[in-house]
Amino acid sequence: MNFPQRALFFDFHTMPANPDVGKNFDMEEIATQFQKIGAEYVVFPARCNLGTAYYYTNIGIRHAAMRRDLLTELTEACHRKNIRITAYINGGLSHEEGLRHREWLILRKDGKTYSDNPLNSFFRQMCYNSAYGDHLEAMAVEAIQHCGVDGLFIDCMQTEPCIGIECLEAMEKEGIDWKDENQLYTYNYRKVVHMATRISNAVRKIKPDALLYFNGVDFEAQQHIGSYLEFECLPTGGWGYETLQVGARYLRTLGKPVLNMTGRFHRSWGDFGGIRTEPSLEYDCLYGVANALGTTIGDHFHPRGDINHPVMEMDARIYERLQKIEPWCKGAVPLTDMAIVMSKPYGGAHARIPETRKAYEQEWHAICAASRMLCELKQQFNVVSHASDWKQYPLLILPDYTPMEKENQKRIQQHLHAGGKILASAEAGLNGSKQAFEFQEWGVDYIGESPYDPAFLKNGPEISEGQPDMPITLYDRGLQVKAGAGSKVLAEIIAPYYNHTWDGRQANVYLPPDRNTGEPAVTLTKQVAYIANPVFTTYHNCAPVPMRQLVANLLKKLLPYPLLRTPDAPSFTRVTVTSQPGRRMVHFLAYLPEQRLKTCQMIEEPMIVLNQKIQLREGDRIIKNVYLAPAGEKLPFERTDDGYITVSIPCIKGYALIVFEEE
Repeated sequence: MNFPQRALFFDFHTMPANPDVGKNFDMEEIATQFQKIGAEYVVFPARCNLGTAYYYTNIGIRHAAMRRDLLTELTEACHRKNIRITAYINGGLSHEEGLRHREWLILRKDGKTYSDNPLNSFFRQMCYNSAYGDHLEAMAVEAIQHCGVDGLFIDCMQTEPCIGIECLEAMEKEGIDWKDENQLYTYNYRKVVHMATRISNAVRKIKPDALLYFNGVDFEAQQHIGSYLEFECLPTGGWGYETLQVGARYLRTLGKPVLNMTGRFHRSWGDFGGIRTEPSLEYDCLYGVANALGTTIGDHFHPRGDINHPVMEMDARIYERLQKIEPWCKGAVPLTDMAIVMSKPYGGAHARIPETRKAYEQEWHAICAASRMLCELKQQFNVVSHASDWKQYPLLILPDYTPMEKENQKRIQQHLHAGGKILASAEAGLNGSKQAFEFQEWGVDYIGESPYDPAFLKNGPEISEGQPDMPITLYDRGLQVKAGAGSKVLAEIIAPYYNHTWDGRQANVYLPPDRNTGEPAVTLTKQVAYIANPVFTTYHNCAPVPMRQLVANLLKKLLPYPLLRTPDAPSFTRVTVTSQPGRRMVHFLAYLPEQRLKTCQMIEEPMIVLNQKIQLREGDRIIKNVYLAPAGEKLPFERTDDGYITVSIPCIKGYALIVFEEE
């Protein structure tokens, strides 16, 4: 059976005192609504994070107000409509069970089982080494057998480290010093993965084809545990619009089906009366399919079972649009020219170790900014970790702080040996001791930290396109390097009169450029372009457009014939290329998240862009026809002398899907 492309995810976190649970559920009508929406797959709780169950469990705690076998009935109704359904169980949180079994809770290092804020859902957390682990596994099996669901979504798996007696004894047996945070967090990570593995093995014994996902377990650790992946990202709920652009390009490299999980909430989960604008939710869904992901829309069912018709109707309109373009999206694979290297898996539990968190976040911010730059430049790229192959990419980007630990070193050596190109900046490329660059191909010798704060960039003629003819501020301190033999200096460092310091008399805050030092700021060898300052971190901090233009000019040197060119596209548009047998598709999205007041990024309407030129490199896939999907409107096209197929689109409102059909 094909993996579902359109899903609905329902929270049902309901207070134990609620008197109306299940009171008005009309299962046939609800399933009919799902069918009208076009949902192929639904997630609904067997047990919520409050710890009460919504089916006739013999193991857990039924909700006191429930008078019917809620999930079982819903499952039967969905199956009658050929809609698959998965049971949600919160693995890490189960407040009612934790209240009744205090010995099931984690014991924190401060000796508390509760954190200080009981209004935060995570103030109680469950310990998998206690009897709760057996209970959770048994309940997962029971939900599959009793309710007849198609799989499990186990949420909040990542719990905090525990020093309860069961964990202390387990760590002692392994020779682990729990007072060492590295050892404690590393053990906790293995404990979480082990619990997920237990559930997966137990469920697959009774249902080998179960759809399984463990939220909170590293995506890469689920290679043999889960059957698919979900990327949770509510842009207005704390994730922001930067997260999905990295996550989409990372998860699609991991070899599993992926659902892009967004939601209808204006703020975050459980915002019953909050609703996003339709264009903002539509953008999330279109962004996912443009990056070869399926779609999940998150919601929260009312305890009574009331159908929220405005939300259902909005979901239906969006999914109707996705269904119309599905023939050009289903089974499509992304096409790319380059990859951003990410040395640590996204959101990795290992990165929760306090000692390593700073380094993780430093690298993550640079990766986010590099991703943002490449999106604005309409480059086709993936974000790759050690879980995927790098050999397919002509160009690797190492943003600012990519470490040269053993695996990165080996892969980069292979890439260089195969003739691949690299764009690196700041500390990316320094050896483990940070005393020299690992590879001579970098073309620079390390001297030390730059003495200039700030420094200024003087572009040479080869990378001056689109740049103002003036010293350009490099806002974050970089490295001082010397160009090696065979390395071409493309830009130099201009020093300020004095650094940003307090000299005992005056605060040096007015810092004009003074003199050209002759020191290299940007260098180029046959294979490596190197920037001495952390330009991606700078872009993350304050987004100076000259830093993006610098990267654009270097990309033209390294990759003169990219897969896609969009010379007139505004920076806020997002354009991706995917492929199916016999055709390639260009997805063009024109939406603009706008910062509104304190915290909210808002999309209220699709943007209109005019007279867009799309140029797709033809290569050996000869184009015979170009049209807009789904309408089929043919577009005249021309071939350029340098190997591109060019089409022009007079007007795009929000989204266009351009299909390049091949001979």
